[in-house]
Amino acid sequence: MAILRSNDVRKMSKEERAEELKMLNDELVRERALTSAGGAPENPGRIGEIKRTIARIKTIQVEMKDWIPSF
Repeated sequence: MAILRSNDVRKMSKEERAEELKMLNDELVRERALTSAGGAPENPGRIGEIKRTIARIKTIQVEMKDWIPSF
């Protein structure tokens, strides 16, 4: 999965951003599980890239006021 840039995220619809955020969170969970199980990730920097992309999407959601709080 390619890392999204701010312009790409801004061009997405609200539903697309929410779906992308869900997919990235799922991928982050898988990567962390692999690391915690003692496995070596294929790309060690991938976790950081995923976290930054999640933060980027959440920031843009707040800017566009389409953020739905998840308590």
